[in-house]
Amino acid sequence: MRSWLATSGRGGSRKTKSPSTMPAVFNALPGIDVPVGAIAKGLDEMWSHGTGLKGEALEADDAKAIQVNVVLHLGLHTTAEDALVQFRTVLEFSKRYPSRVVILCPLEDEGGAAEFHAKIYGECHLGRTKQDKRCVEFVILSYPRSAREHLENQASICLSTDLPLYYWAHRFRSTQRLAEYHYLLTRAKRVLMDSAIVPGDALTYPWARPEAVRDLTYARLLPVRQALGQFLSRYQVLALGDGLKEVTLAHATACVAEARVLLGWLRDRLGRCGVPGSYCRLETLPAGLAGSFDLRFVYSGTKTFHWTADLATGQASFEADFGSGRTVLPGSVSLLAPDTALSEAMFF
Repeated sequence: MRSWLATSGRGGSRKTKSPSTMPAVFNALPGIDVPVGAIAKGLDEMWSHGTGLKGEALEADDAKAIQVNVVLHLGLHTTAEDALVQFRTVLEFSKRYPSRVVILCPLEDEGGAAEFHAKIYGECHLGRTKQDKRCVEFVILSYPRSAREHLENQASICLSTDLPLYYWAHRFRSTQRLAEYHYLLTRAKRVLMDSAIVPGDALTYPWARPEAVRDLTYARLLPVRQALGQFLSRYQVLALGDGLKEVTLAHATACVAEARVLLGWLRDRLGRCGVPGSYCRLETLPAGLAGSFDLRFVYSGTKTFHWTADLATGQASFEADFGSGRTVLPGSVSLLAPDTALSEAMFF
């Protein structure tokens, strides 16, 4: 891997100190400060003076062969440590999908000048061959709310206009305020948010393009949904729905968001079997009881279905009898890694 923090025309690295008024989030992210009006020039210089994995000069086409635009909007609830985690997530994502990333760092107004501050950063990684270079460009913008009216224009200048845009709103604290970012919400092919950390009305808010909204919690659950779906698909629909009285999903306290989303998925799938949604309910696992999820189908007769899963150990188990004999099957359970969940939410 080769990263570029800063290279001047004279060669060598430099990193200037950010102004003392800049937010902790902006300061925590890597990069070199550049004038906002010189972002494009700075990116060109970054690649023209950069070197590859083994010291060879990067070709311009290597650096510019990006596939997607990603705007990561860090809400005011984002800490410096959290910002670095999300930065690394996008960095890992870019190893598969070369990206131009614009990170927006809002700042509470403090009565100062309504001005932007910017950083740039880049990395390249080799793919399967030496000729397969995966590069990512970051433009990091800090802005006070008083400069809000100019933000989308500034962000649009930093994006590659011929590539799809994906907008990721992270830890925003107000759905109404986020809805003001009309350009990003309407132009983006996907609008990503995490229902584990969004305001309560975020997933029911009348967004300009609700069909574009994707939940990262739902994406993280892909292996869980696949495991349950594959097991239950071996049985006839009539066998699953006939005589079903109740579906309970008990969850550990730390997994409440995942359980809520998983129950919604189950309610949808069972609804296609004629099971009323009112049959499905959430419960909390008793304190001190190991495990993450405990799912039970309760029938009026002798049929049974019971699934347990523990994300901490990665172990799961199925126990079922739908009239053709009792089945006990051990399994595994996991959530998608953050960068994989990001690609799942973006493209599927």
